[in-house]
Amino acid sequence: MPEECTGIINLRYAEGSVGTSSNPDLYNRQNYEQLKQTSLRRGYLFVDTTFPPDRNSLGEVPGMPQWQQQQVKWMRPVDIAKAMGFRGEVAFLMDGASRKDFGQGAIANCWFLAAIGSLTLHKGLLVQVVPSDQSFKEYAGIFHFRFWRFGRWVDVVIDDFLPTYQNRLISVNSKTGHEYWVPLLEKAYAKLCGSYADMHAGNPAEAFKDFCGGVFKHFQLRNEHSQNHDEELWGCLSRATDCKSMIGCGTFAAGGQAANTVSRTGLVDWHAYAVTGVTEVTHRGSSVRLVRLLNPWGRQEWTGEWSDSSDLWNQVSSEDKKKCVKSEDGEFWMELEDFCHHFNYMSICCENPNFIDGDLSCQWKCMSYNGSWIAGRTSGGSIGNSTYVNNPQFRIKVKAPEGDNKGKNNLLLSLMRKPVGNRRQSSQEYISYSVFKLTDQANAGQLDYDYLRRNLLSQSPFTKDREVMQLIKVDPGEYVVVPCTMYANVSDEFLLTVYTKAGVKAQ
Repeated sequence: MPEECTGIINLRYAEGSVGTSSNPDLYNRQNYEQLKQTSLRRGYLFVDTTFPPDRNSLGEVPGMPQWQQQQVKWMRPVDIAKAMGFRGEVAFLMDGASRKDFGQGAIANCWFLAAIGSLTLHKGLLVQVVPSDQSFKEYAGIFHFRFWRFGRWVDVVIDDFLPTYQNRLISVNSKTGHEYWVPLLEKAYAKLCGSYADMHAGNPAEAFKDFCGGVFKHFQLRNEHSQNHDEELWGCLSRATDCKSMIGCGTFAAGGQAANTVSRTGLVDWHAYAVTGVTEVTHRGSSVRLVRLLNPWGRQEWTGEWSDSSDLWNQVSSEDKKKCVKSEDGEFWMELEDFCHHFNYMSICCENPNFIDGDLSCQWKCMSYNGSWIAGRTSGGSIGNSTYVNNPQFRIKVKAPEGDNKGKNNLLLSLMRKPVGNRRQSSQEYISYSVFKLTDQANAGQLDYDYLRRNLLSQSPFTKDREVMQLIKVDPGEYVVVPCTMYANVSDEFLLTVYTKAGVKAQ
């Protein structure tokens, strides 16, 4: 990937301003360095009063019996290690982060752990999310992590009390038994969500976004990608891995089975996985496209063709055979066709949009707008409602494409709803946006309903997901973007982000 294709997410703010990666906002106004030094000076271990070690921070964990939740005990890593009979020193991070460092616990957040598996493949992003200056030396019981939240980076402080049952972590656990960066990262994210229980169920794309603030592309695998369509998918996958993207996917709830049911193929139904690599091998003179996946359980693998135990690996060159690591570690290979058949969706997220259409040489620019729908005022519902005109309207000017960008998709729009309260309590309203072409007859102010209906250029699908994003081609000129909910009189906040290859002006 060319060096000029750097991340664009930090171009939204002047370098060093509050909310950038180098100067993140303080979540809950907690300053990590000040709190740590105060604890060290006064000789006590930090306790986070904004996310205390109690039932409220745990929440009502789906699938976990009440009697067991009542017996959850919050323990610090040093005490957990002692209770487990471990005699060495506990560590924050040992010998670098690996996607095989951890396994899923009792919290049904495989989507988040699949995202961590992808994050470990990209050291630059990992250091941004997991500051490397942390350890159990100069120990004060305090740690911090950074996330991109709705246009700004935030620094989240936590204490190191972790939820346990019978001295074992109920959250994600370290395979070494004494490395704690993943359980602590999970706790920081639980704090953002509102509780551990609020991390129940999701799509890896949500965590990807919070790890880098980038753009994503979503694929419905079985529905959209038959054998005739796999060229586009493979091209996007290959570009995504070259562009250091994070990639996640999920299986079907096959036959109405409950989540976490192991199917006859070895795959887990209704479960999130990380895509950790792609490759091509030569088998009997033909090229075979393979996708490598990671189960966040840290075990339980695909048993079909090109699995760890497949005889097909004995029919390739010795060089290709090295790609197969026979280990019950949750990581395995699948042929692309099998991948598309057995998996429901795939989400790719990258700091730069170039992986989407293969135009790896261009620079993108972006602008972000904070807005809100207010019931009775600025929440007009979908375009079929006469009140649609009440929705917020954003005017943008797209310049003429430069160089080889002529004739290509040049405008990418993202609409993201902001949460109000805990993650699972957030609005589930369907959201969408529409793009309208401005003509010479357009008024300078708010456009009326008749004008909007006559000049509709593009409309995103409605979704209950946190974010909807589309890449389109537009001619140079002025446009209006109208974010909306499906139904009128909804109160919610949103972030609208406009990416363009040739520059954009807001009005």
